[in-house]
Amino acid sequence: MTDDSIHVRRTRTLITEDLLLVLFQPASGTIAGENTLFYVLAGGVLTDLAQRSGAEVRDAGFRGTLIQAAGEPPEDELLRPMWDYISQKPRGVQGVLAANGPTLRAPVLERLIERGDLRRVKRRVLGLFPATALIDGGSGRREELVAAMRTVLVDGEESTERIATLTALVSASGALPVLHREIPWSSATAERAKILERGDVAAGAAAAAVTRTMIAVVTNSLIASAVVANR
Repeated sequence: MTDDSIHVRRTRTLITEDLLLVLFQPASGTIAGENTLFYVLAGGVLTDLAQRSGAEVRDAGFRGTLIQAAGEPPEDELLRPMWDYISQKPRGVQGVLAANGPTLRAPVLERLIERGDLRRVKRRVLGLFPATALIDGGSGRREELVAAMRTVLVDGEESTERIATLTALVSASGALPVLHREIPWSSATAERAKILERGDVAAGAAAAAVTRTMIAVVTNSLIASAVVANR
């Protein structure tokens, strides 16, 4: 598998960055699920915080599940605003995603462009009006990530924690069927994705319990948000 090599080379990148890159559609230059993208990216940031011991899930009884900050403030400027927000007091998941998601698309996209994973090019609409478009940057990173996800979902192979987490978030966003040409959609694919959404990451992955719990909480929230948005 290419999964392990990706994990080694990409340890300094965020799950949130990988998430936006996989959702990018090279054929059309668009990003899948734009109508709920801010929720999805915020879910990625919350998961990144959990993996860095910066956020944890708290059972508040009749108040439901709450998210609270943990540890020291993160240095990454994409993660710090959300950490600051949940450090003020424990908050509901939906509120955390809604409050922090709307500002994420542009800075995450710029990171991908700066690294060469995506490129912004100038074009003309109808041959007259200037416009910009996104194209694949040629780094091969997106192809490697999608290939690793396909190996897990289609071939049923064991995954690392990172790819399992990424796949769970993409699935919860509702975008997996959009990736059908790259990751063939079937009942078996859907079932494997649902297992990952529940936080059941690969048996061999040393995922912390808080990370598994966070994945499950975030994906449930994303699925609920997608249902509301698509009514």
